Amino acid sequence: MLRNSLTLLLALTLPLARTAAQPHAPIVPTNDEIRSILADRIDTKRQAVGIVVGVIDSGGSRIVSYGSLDRNDPRPVTGDTVFEVGSITKLFTALLLTDMGQRGEVALTDPVAKYLPRGVQVPERAGRSITLEDLATHTSGLPRSPTNLAPKDPANPFADYSAQRLYDFLSSYQLTRDIGSEWEYSNLGSGLLGLALTLRAHDDYGDLVETRIARPLDMHSTRVALDHEEKARLAIGHNSRLAPVPNWDFQALAGAAALHSTASDLLKFLAAALGYTKSPLAPALSAMLTVRRPTTEPGLENALGWQVSRPDALQIVWKDGQTLGYCSFVGFNPLARIGVVVLSNTATARGVNDIGMHVLVSKSRLFMLPHTVPARQIE
Repeated sequence: MLRNSLTLLLALTLPLARTAAQPHAPIVPTNDEIRSILADRIDTKRQAVGIVVGVIDSGGSRIVSYGSLDRNDPRPVTGDTVFEVGSITKLFTALLLTDMGQRGEVALTDPVAKYLPRGVQVPERAGRSITLEDLATHTSGLPRSPTNLAPKDPANPFADYSAQRLYDFLSSYQLTRDIGSEWEYSNLGSGLLGLALTLRAHDDYGDLVETRIARPLDMHSTRVALDHEEKARLAIGHNSRLAPVPNWDFQALAGAAALHSTASDLLKFLAAALGYTKSPLAPALSAMLTVRRPTTEPGLENALGWQVSRPDALQIVWKDGQTLGYCSFVGFNPLARIGVVVLSNTATARGVNDIGMHVLVSKSRLFMLPHTVPARQIE
């Protein structure tokens, strides 16, 4: 999803370079204004079944929601509704990396091969090894997806992609460019990073996120595998035709997109990132922004997990995600200390980035959407 997302995001934010020559106090939309946007998106444009927006600033946090869990289930979506969050998972993988770095368990410059089983041949080039930092910043030289991804069920593409298949891919793949020389968004790279960290910690990805991140931040509904109560709060995913679609499952590439979460939980994540709540993860959260790599998109950098846009005097830190039936956006303005979460139970070509950016930057335009937009297939 990311390349399309970047193009759309830059279309929204680049006009700010002509209008925001000096930093200014942002104007955050009111609850009624946000609700009006959501009603138009759902009732008029038919671009979603349910959307939840969470906002946090110096005045506290608030939730605005509109729509339902499913077209056939009138229960309203709320701040506690569970969604697949797709590539928002990559933020948690990057935070695991920086936290383990703070603990002395790994180093950003460690070769990923150091943490994989003996016999796994990780591709190298020009005497350079792929590092954990390369994976977290999408500069490893690995492709977007492994070439041996051949799912039995195309609607659940990662369910049967095992660690052994990943190792087989790595051992046979030849890099086409120097490591660190070019940015290319890679679900494969993020999944490999997550796997390496779990092997180092002697734990699986879901448990590692729960013990290292979710519990310390009091995020009770952020996990890979849902229990019975959480499944009852799960919004049904839909494609762009508003038809229900299946959920995704993961094995080796869980670190790329396996997590579920809620708007309430992700606001807690942002509260810690913005310094509104004290957390033992504060140093690791700050460290996520200390590394910056240029991307192929003007005005955009890749930090550890986060994307960083710089429209003139502004700095917007963000990440989006998409699965077969869900769209998500998390972002914040570190100077103004404003954050936003947007979760939708419908996957469309436009996603929900424009809503998130409009909350963060009032001059950012909302998309003029048609009534029907083709769905994207990945993340």
